[in-house]
Amino acid sequence: MAEILVENLTKRYGSVVAVNQVNLSIKDKEFFTLLGPSGAGKTTVLRLIAGLEKPDEGEIFFDGENVTNLLPNERKVKMVFQDFALWPHMQVYDRDRYSNLNFGLRIRKWLTEDIEQKVSEVAQKVGIKKELFSRRPGELSQGEKQRVAIGRSITTTPRVFLMDDPMTNLDPQSKLKVRKEIRKLHQDLETTTIYVTHNLPDAMAMSDRIAVMREGVFEQINTPKNIYRFPKNDFVRDFFESAKVSFDF
Repeated sequence: MAEILVENLTKRYGSVVAVNQVNLSIKDKEFFTLLGPSGAGKTTVLRLIAGLEKPDEGEIFFDGENVTNLLPNERKVKMVFQDFALWPHMQVYDRDRYSNLNFGLRIRKWLTEDIEQKVSEVAQKVGIKKELFSRRPGELSQGEKQRVAIGRSITTTPRVFLMDDPMTNLDPQSKLKVRKEIRKLHQDLETTTIYVTHNLPDAMAMSDRIAVMREGVFEQINTPKNIYRFPKNDFVRDFFESAKVSFDF
């Protein structure tokens, strides 16, 4: 849905340089992962692309359009946060009231019948069972919350889909299943997806390309296979070895 170009992007918080003159080109419909340890600047890059933060220097382009100063809704991006950011007082879905799955559609003045059809399609796509509709987020498991958060974000097809490590709190068995679901969802939506994580197996399993990040800069950008086989420097090599996981390419 969008080719993304980042040029000389810099973000400071006081004396701390969170993102330092980074350049990045993400292809249309690519699943691109920002990978690195905590504090590397991954989420800051994601928030800059989303429009939730404003850069101190540099520019961001979607399909050649400069979006650096546009608001998130003007960029037509959707973001799934690490804590899911669901409305705690709202049900998963309520046909007649504002709820987590229909909120964005109701404020856009969609007809009730059209909302019902769209929510049904989305729920089926991401695996939200109808018996969950009447529940509130506090009554859902972590996996169920994650599905609702993703479902809410795709009720209107985003230009760019941004995910800030939404699998952090999932157990290993659920994580394996959700990896496949996220990848399939990306393929079905044909949307450019940017995924942030510190988890190497997640990045290797889902990504078309990976940017390994440290202290606000990109150490290496390439396919999972090429980074694994040909790490650019000692940091990248050590980061992959620290996971104590081997990959079969």
